[in-house]
Amino acid sequence: MTVKVRFAPSPTGYLHAGNLRVALINWLYARQQGGEFLLRLDDTDEERSTAAFETAIQEDLTWCGLNWDSFVRQRDRYDRYALAVEQLKASGRLYACYETAEELELKRKLQLARHKPPVYDREGLNLGAEKRRAYEAEGRRPHWRFKLQENARVVWHDLVRGEVGVDLSSVSDPVLVRVDGTYLYTLPSVVDDVELHATHVLRGEDHVTNTAVQIQIYQALGDHMPTFGHFPLLVGAHGEALSKRTGSLSLRTLREEGFEPMALLSLLARLGTSDPVESHASLEELVAGFDIAHFGRATAKFDVEELKNLNAKVLHAMPFAAVRDRLAALGINNVSEQFWLAVRPNLAFLKDAREWAQVVNGPQAGIIEDENFLAEAGALLPQEPWDHDTWHVWTARVKEKTGAKGKALFLPLRKALTGHDHGPDLSALLPLIGRDRAAKRLRGDAA
Repeated sequence: MTVKVRFAPSPTGYLHAGNLRVALINWLYARQQGGEFLLRLDDTDEERSTAAFETAIQEDLTWCGLNWDSFVRQRDRYDRYALAVEQLKASGRLYACYETAEELELKRKLQLARHKPPVYDREGLNLGAEKRRAYEAEGRRPHWRFKLQENARVVWHDLVRGEVGVDLSSVSDPVLVRVDGTYLYTLPSVVDDVELHATHVLRGEDHVTNTAVQIQIYQALGDHMPTFGHFPLLVGAHGEALSKRTGSLSLRTLREEGFEPMALLSLLARLGTSDPVESHASLEELVAGFDIAHFGRATAKFDVEELKNLNAKVLHAMPFAAVRDRLAALGINNVSEQFWLAVRPNLAFLKDAREWAQVVNGPQAGIIEDENFLAEAGALLPQEPWDHDTWHVWTARVKEKTGAKGKALFLPLRKALTGHDHGPDLSALLPLIGRDRAAKRLRGDAA
């Protein structure tokens, strides 16, 4: 049997880090098992679903390298859901209810006031034909509920949580079809899993009760039953929930801020597991080290500071071929591997390379604190060609001539040459600056 998983976002907002984690776990599991990854857009909420968000979801997944093997929209499958509705009606598992939203809310308040769980009382199931006709004469149209098995405890083996049991006695029969005939999430999700042959449903632990309900719908529609895995939710660094509607840690924002996709994926692949968080250069590395059994039950926290540290590590290991075109797109002239190897150990984001390109290419004004010292140092500049040893040869001469050493020797030279008190190793940077620019900057001229 070929493993098939699905990532099923609704195109009602931009993906955030928590959504990407669900997609990534499914993608890694599929690739590790030699299986298939389905991208399914749950777009039955026609009021809030938009083409722009649909495009954004696909763009974000592509940016991360999470390619999909097949793609469907639920909106294109309404005929299949209609057939499932008729099947459930015929078997007596789907029944019409005529209460208004206000009447349902009143029932709920009365139950709570009596210290009872707010479970639907199945008035619609027990409604006589005469009362039904009376409601319809008033112009009421029904919504449709799925009849859960009474006193049922649904049990399954979960890939993450082990044996899970959910008592549905305190759960209302779920509404599957609204008054206007549109479908709620629950039914289309099950129908698609059955007909598109999803073998595994891997999602957040907030779906555990929903899974118990859906298992009864799977059973009512046939004998297809996927394997489930519910991993701990992802929250912000301070425990706050992530939301597409509020844009919390949206991939769009993280991308615009300059984070590398492999930094983000390296973090998300390990959060909530017993494995250490480490930077990885490729998705293939993540696949090789992935094990769904390593996920625990603790809530996983997404810390942007941890992501920043990973981002730097990813950049520091990135070869020149991977960034050549991106550096050029940043407007950096004279892009070379020598420049990249010189500056990458000091980058937090790739865009930071522009600052060091300015230092190399000029014009750059230095910081002059001791003109006499710098004049002596300028007079001792070696003749070109310069290489990686030039800095050491030159500073040895300056030390011998002036007696300066340590910070008193190196810091004034760095400030004058770069305009900064920190930065890339000058052994690598100085040959890129060149003798002419270095001499001018030591004299206090912008060059």
